[in-house]
Amino acid sequence: MSAEVEVVAVGARTPLGYSAESSAAAVRAGISRYAEFPFIDARGEPVVVASDGELDPKLEGRDRYVPLLESVLDEVEGKLGSALLEGLRCRLLLSLPEARPGFSDEDATWLVSAMEARLRAKAALTRVEIAGRGHAGALRAVEQALRESSEGRELFFLVAGVDSYLHAETFLWLERNGRFAQPGIRSGFIPGEGAGCLALMSAGLRRRLQLPRLAVVRGARTAQERLLRDSDTGSFGVGMTQAVEGAVAGLDLSREKVDDLYTDINGERYRSEEWGFVALRTPSVWHSTAYRSLSDCWGDVGAAAGALGGVLAVRAFARGYARGPRTMVTAGSDGGLRGAMLLQDPRVS
Repeated sequence: MSAEVEVVAVGARTPLGYSAESSAAAVRAGISRYAEFPFIDARGEPVVVASDGELDPKLEGRDRYVPLLESVLDEVEGKLGSALLEGLRCRLLLSLPEARPGFSDEDATWLVSAMEARLRAKAALTRVEIAGRGHAGALRAVEQALRESSEGRELFFLVAGVDSYLHAETFLWLERNGRFAQPGIRSGFIPGEGAGCLALMSAGLRRRLQLPRLAVVRGARTAQERLLRDSDTGSFGVGMTQAVEGAVAGLDLSREKVDDLYTDINGERYRSEEWGFVALRTPSVWHSTAYRSLSDCWGDVGAAAGALGGVLAVRAFARGYARGPRTMVTAGSDGGLRGAMLLQDPRVS
């Protein structure tokens, strides 16, 4: 892939903030928003989650996703200007949860229709499609944007991911599978929710419209892991290694390495062990194998992980606290999709 695709705006809605700027600042400050939620677990105790403070706890399922998605799309529209969005042909590439109790394939189709109706009401020339499912879904969407831009056309994409585990059926499913962080569960995670959005443009179109250049997408790649969490051995990191190596294929690793890493590691042993194998397989890629976990402050955000990792990287470039000019975002879906995206500080040629 030889196309240069650039990030021109970002949006976020998380338990820590209702914009990209406030969410990233809260993560930078080490703030967390874990609190009891009105759902009783098998021990008769309230569960601990990371939730959006403005959403009614009684709201669940696909109806909870709509305000999260609308918030990040409104934020990006406000930054770019509604006139621009209405005048350009745009593709909205969605990252949605994989099918599970509390979220079905029918819910995913309904969300696409809801977003199409919203955009028609704004007279926007936007086509909506599901580009990927699960944690790595947004990274597959970025890969798609790069691939289509490599054909030489001036394209504009909105990559948006959204997820919420805050549903009674989802809680019960997590409990049954020993994945809900509770006393007696050794490697569970804190369920969270949120949405993120990356506005991507081909470099030529961005220059013609004189929009800000927040980051350059140096690469994005997805691959399929065959050894899933129910395998006898766990993952040896083959799929994620392929994704990482694909994302850095355009680097000269003798002088260009990855300085920062945002990952969806969430406390589950399977994910941590997988990363250990990836680090061993790709030593030439990294300045350091230290990583920043997306779930430390706002819980596991599922299908929003890839987009929100990109938001954090962009804000780190803007505020000057990135560890270096190149940041990678990695994520892995339960179904085996693995993804990696490499972003570069726009001030580096």
